[in-house]
Amino acid sequence: MSGKKKKLQLLRSVTKSDAANKTSILVDASKYIKELKDKVEEATAASAADSSSSGSGSAVAATQVSVSSVDLDNISNSSSSRRGFRINVSMERSRPGLLVSVLEALEDLGIDVLDADVSFGEDTAFRLEALGSGDGQQQAASGSVDAQKVRQAVLQAIGKCINDGDA
Repeated sequence: MSGKKKKLQLLRSVTKSDAANKTSILVDASKYIKELKDKVEEATAASAADSSSSGSGSAVAATQVSVSSVDLDNISNSSSSRRGFRINVSMERSRPGLLVSVLEALEDLGIDVLDADVSFGEDTAFRLEALGSGDGQQQAASGSVDAQKVRQAVLQAIGKCINDGDA
């Protein structure tokens, strides 16, 4: 077996790919790497909060953030082709300033919140479902913003809010 074939076979086994050809193995490896990166980012956010206090660590661990790219034209029946994001945040316990922190993070990315459904209270669950337009001025100046960047910014805003609240 040649060196390249051995390496592809090793890559296939590490990523648990069932693919037979080189391109499919590489696509599977790329997906696997993205999954690992997401897990590392979540673990990093959780460990940062754990280091500040044990109470905040459980808050981050109980945090769920999902961001998906959406075609706003299908939602608003607009004639122009616009992309945006559906952002969902769920936490077992709200924190003071959490909503403001998340909205500022979206604004910093140049995302305009078009619609939002929010529920929270002092020491109760926090839920945010938002639809944002990626057509903001900052986005045009700083380059493309994707769902992963939005998710990371929201997680950082949550971590900052938790750490600031415990300081």
